[in-house]
Amino acid sequence: MKNEWILDVLTDLRAFAQSNELPNLADHLERTQALALSELSQGGDVARNGIGVRKAAASARAGNNA
Repeated sequence: MKNEWILDVLTDLRAFAQSNELPNLADHLERTQALALSELSQGGDVARNGIGVRKAAASARAGNNA
């Protein structure tokens, strides 16, 4: 997992959200951390080839919640 730095960033963002009374954001960041850990644990094949990024972008444009 060479990209585990993203987990530290998400942890910091989640702590900020919790400290600043942003509970919904903190909840979403917690789920984002779990997703990032899962994908990084799989070797990042999905993230490396861009499929995960494209699906997430399409989902966001469509207004879908993960």
